[in-house]
Amino acid sequence: MIKLKDLAHAPEKKRTLFRRWIANNLAVLVMIIIAIELAFVYAIQSFYYAGARQKLTNELTSVVNILARYAQDTETNLSSEMRSTFESFSAKDKMELMAVNGKGRVVLTSSGFSPSSDTALPDHADLQNGGSGYWVGKAENGEKIMAVCMDISTFSTEYSAVRVVTSLSEVDASITTITIGATVVCAAILLLLVVTGIYFVGSIIRPITQLSTTAGKFAKGDFSFRIRYNGNDEIGDLCTAINHMADELSNAEEMKNEFISSVSHELRTPLTAIKGWAETICMENDPETIHKGMNVIVNETERLSRMVEELLDFSRMQSGHFTLQKDMMDVLAELGDAVLIYKDKAEREKIRITYDEPEMLPFLYGDKNRIRQVFINIIDNAIKYSDPGGHVHIEAAEHGGNIVVSVSDTGCGIKASDLPRVKEKFYKPNHTRRGSGIGLAVADEIITAHGGRLDLLSEEGLGTTVTITLPPGQKPEPKGGAQ
Repeated sequence: MIKLKDLAHAPEKKRTLFRRWIANNLAVLVMIIIAIELAFVYAIQSFYYAGARQKLTNELTSVVNILARYAQDTETNLSSEMRSTFESFSAKDKMELMAVNGKGRVVLTSSGFSPSSDTALPDHADLQNGGSGYWVGKAENGEKIMAVCMDISTFSTEYSAVRVVTSLSEVDASITTITIGATVVCAAILLLLVVTGIYFVGSIIRPITQLSTTAGKFAKGDFSFRIRYNGNDEIGDLCTAINHMADELSNAEEMKNEFISSVSHELRTPLTAIKGWAETICMENDPETIHKGMNVIVNETERLSRMVEELLDFSRMQSGHFTLQKDMMDVLAELGDAVLIYKDKAEREKIRITYDEPEMLPFLYGDKNRIRQVFINIIDNAIKYSDPGGHVHIEAAEHGGNIVVSVSDTGCGIKASDLPRVKEKFYKPNHTRRGSGIGLAVADEIITAHGGRLDLLSEEGLGTTVTITLPPGQKPEPKGGAQ
């Protein structure tokens, strides 16, 4: 049973679901996007810096090759040629070429301005230590620079190395522009994920909220509320199932109320008759009146007994305690007894009853009391729904190895719309006739438990035919076999 205090927490559950989505999905997506962007920025920076380094290396290699050729010419003054080469350096507007002496000081530059003697040259120190001669850092003025250094001590005694230095401002500006663009794209993707995620979570929360509201109304006994959801997904299937459940509960509630009303009326009628005749007998001394009253009391008591038995059977069916005491039985004997029971009743109500009894039918392995109960119920319904002057025909035969019993009447019949539901519990197609509405449901349960089938064929105003088909059976051998 759904408790109202549980439903009161539905908004809290909604907020919790949203927080769980933020914590489990959105936060993970944000971290993934940030990681991807950082990796992308790192890759872009590495690509641009590698390109700048390659450009510096190519320029410096060209200069070193030129100086090496000058050094091979004995008639050429290497120092003067170096100064000339540095002064005519074609890329001096983008980078600065420097010559370093053996003490690690810059003594010649392409710009004509030499740094102070205490300026550190990390690239030169790296080259002296066997490294690649590459360095990225900040100059004395705080500007970010890149330097590449190459050794020329093999062909020069005055200079130990040449280096080329360039500013990374333009490179960093390009990287910054790309980073901003990537950030904008990532932010747009994240915004799109947030919007679509909120819409998606909302599409889940809305029907869940409706489900909570519906459950609350069901708990209060209001089965008229229906969930509106047009999605063709699992939630849509759940909403459809809930709506179908509401229909079934509404029908069950309606049938239960009709059942209570019918049973109350069915109980009140015989009780009133019994009470009235009992009072009459107490006041009368006429033997004929007493005899007539006792007959009425006996008949009404039997009627009450059958009704109570039906209710007990229904209760056993609902609790799963409906059991059968099976043994080999003669179907004709039980059917004959049922016909005999209703012969006099049919005559009193001016209804003609005929019975085509075969000479023999196969024996049935079943519960004879329950099978007789089914026959009594079907014949009683045939008489009950027939008017004076009607005809009830009972027939038994063997068809295809099965035992087939049919009971036909010329009564009021059943509407085509009611026919599929007449075997449902509590359902009464005709409220003008007496009955609780569970006798046929119990009969169908009994026949089904015997492996058979109960079918109805009816047309309103012409009558009804109930056909019972039962497979013959043999008593099973005891476990373990014969000794």
